[in-house]
Amino acid sequence: MQGEAFEGAAEALRNGDLDAAGLTPQEHLLLEYVGTIARAAYRVTDEQVQALREVGWTDEQIAEAAYVAALFSMFVRLADTFDIEPPAVYEPNGIPAAVTRDS
Repeated sequence: MQGEAFEGAAEALRNGDLDAAGLTPQEHLLLEYVGTIARAAYRVTDEQVQALREVGWTDEQIAEAAYVAALFSMFVRLADTFDIEPPAVYEPNGIPAAVTRDS
């Protein structure tokens, strides 16, 4: 999501506020799923995956979302391991609330 038209949605997502992001119910459910993977993948349930199917996501799309979430988790863990911080220019307003809040 790029451009001024999506600025509010992008900020809401950076802050972990799925309700304020203007997502469709299908997108909201998918982002809850990838959030579960990012925080504690062992908590993903068969019911959660079935709910994604029921709102129209295909098994291929669900798997791709899982792969992307897992890759980003790996990147974050590697960055943490080597104490890699993004340049301040990438986060002019500080660390996003989604990163700093307890979930």
